[in-house]
Amino acid sequence: MEITDLPTLNVLLNMTSAILLIFGFINIKAGNKERHKKFMVAALCSTASFLISYLFYHYHVGSVPYPHQGWTRILYFAILFPHIVLAAVQVPFILYLVTQAFKENFDKHKRVAKYIWFVWMYVSVTGVLIYLMLYVC
Repeated sequence: MEITDLPTLNVLLNMTSAILLIFGFINIKAGNKERHKKFMVAALCSTASFLISYLFYHYHVGSVPYPHQGWTRILYFAILFPHIVLAAVQVPFILYLVTQAFKENFDKHKRVAKYIWFVWMYVSVTGVLIYLMLYVC
């Protein structure tokens, strides 16, 4: 695997995280706590793997400028800025959620999870959109 392959790996990890988050959500709504836990731990692992790969890639490559002009540039940055802010903000909240879940403090876990799940989904899905706009379109 070359360093130039990492953006593709990163988008696959982001898509995987989003899919696992959806299945985790479906399972907790269905009352299946054990399956929910498995999907959410897998989503956490996928997201952590993404973060490691993303940081490694950008450490070696640096910033990748958006190559297009016009309205797509405005759209790209309108997606990118909240993505970056929410990606940074979500990390301590996800760690808090995991900690509360493993301590079986489910009231605290649930109180925060109903917000952070949406943020985590937004960051995962917009990560895919950013990849498509930057590397495919």
